[in-house]
Amino acid sequence: MKKIIFGLLFIAVSQIAAAQKEILQFDENNNYVYYQVTELPNINADTLYQRAWQFARQLNSKQTPAKGKATYAINTKGEFLVYTGSSIVKKETGSVMYTLNIEAKDQKYRYKLGDFVFTPYKRDRFNNMVPVPGINVRAEDLTAKYSAKEADSILSQIATYSKSIGDKLKFRLQNTSANKKPDAIKKISTENW
Repeated sequence: MKKIIFGLLFIAVSQIAAAQKEILQFDENNNYVYYQVTELPNINADTLYQRAWQFARQLNSKQTPAKGKATYAINTKGEFLVYTGSSIVKKETGSVMYTLNIEAKDQKYRYKLGDFVFTPYKRDRFNNMVPVPGINVRAEDLTAKYSAKEADSILSQIATYSKSIGDKLKFRLQNTSANKKPDAIKKISTENW
């Protein structure tokens, strides 16, 4: 009975990982991208652009977003960590750098995460995980450089991260309350009573 349950669990996890990886698509240049077009009725392009600019600044505070070629376009770069192992014993496998392009029009916007580049990590003499110098692997070349299991894990994490960025961007662009400044904190005097 335990073998059957373990087998079913393994199949379910495999299908979830495969579904996550399928979120990534190939563009016209045969590069992995996460691309979405979303409609937001009653919001003009200028408002969407301003909200997207704020989102891009908060996404990567180390780098200022750049204006794109189109009128309401933003380009920014970012990086996130990729892990391996079980939930109990996880370690950093490496980091993935990416480019985020956002473009706004009246009542809709589109965004593309792409240019995924994986940098593997190794342990240094102080037992810290650090990037391996000089090794950068494009997401399209992962299957040639790593085993199928490792490549699938990395691609699945890229897909999961891309989807979460898309969800956060949509929330930020459609929700005006997320863009308001917090009210001033009201202070009271506890000395006089």
